[in-house]
Amino acid sequence: MPDQSSTRRTVVIGNWKMHKTGTEGAALAAGIVAGLRPGRAEVAIAPPFTALAPVADAIRGSSVALAAQDVFHEREGAFTGAVSAPMLAAASCSIVLAGHSERRHVFGDGDEDVRRKALAVLDAGMRPVVCVGETLEQRDAGQAENVVREQLEAAVGGLSDSQLAPLAVAYEPVWAIGTGRTATPDTAEAMHRVIRASLAALAGSEAAERTPILYGGSVKGDNAGAILSGANVDGLLVGGASLRADSFLDICHAAG
Repeated sequence: MPDQSSTRRTVVIGNWKMHKTGTEGAALAAGIVAGLRPGRAEVAIAPPFTALAPVADAIRGSSVALAAQDVFHEREGAFTGAVSAPMLAAASCSIVLAGHSERRHVFGDGDEDVRRKALAVLDAGMRPVVCVGETLEQRDAGQAENVVREQLEAAVGGLSDSQLAPLAVAYEPVWAIGTGRTATPDTAEAMHRVIRASLAALAGSEAAERTPILYGGSVKGDNAGAILSGANVDGLLVGGASLRADSFLDICHAAG
């Protein structure tokens, strides 16, 4: 369990990425709802866009929240293939990821794209989870802290206190996503301290203290508790282990 002196709640988000049809997703969501024990952690699942509606039906009335994996920053228009924040809100989403490392490194999302997406999510009354993290090359070059600071500043610098209130941040070391490699608890805590200090510099200590910072990168049931032991690690962004109800529930229960 995280040893936190603040009132920040633990947040666990399962990111299904490009997995699960609507029928498969609804079955997985139902299994998660059925097996989830009451606790202090906030739990959300992020299915692909095509599964949002059936998953929303499967979790309706439960404590599990619906999240989206991405968003386009415009409200509407001639943007074939894009999905807007108001559309996601209407689909029962309350959380949206912005700047996931795969969006940055596979699809080319830049810092300005991430900022626009986060603002669109806020404008639609949802919580943005701004993702930041360094590559292995950047870490080996001693640039990890600067990279994360710059990504965070580009995404949320200059936002008002009311805009920042719903914000969550996810630290994703790119070298630990889907690789089986995981940042040690000490490494995760050190980078989360950097992120919280950066938030304090950008928005003040009160905003920094209330903002949950999640860790993402090859999280499993057997390492979740150790990662969460850091005072500044407030939750987990789970990838592959969220594709099975039993493994995801292990992580949720480790989080409280």
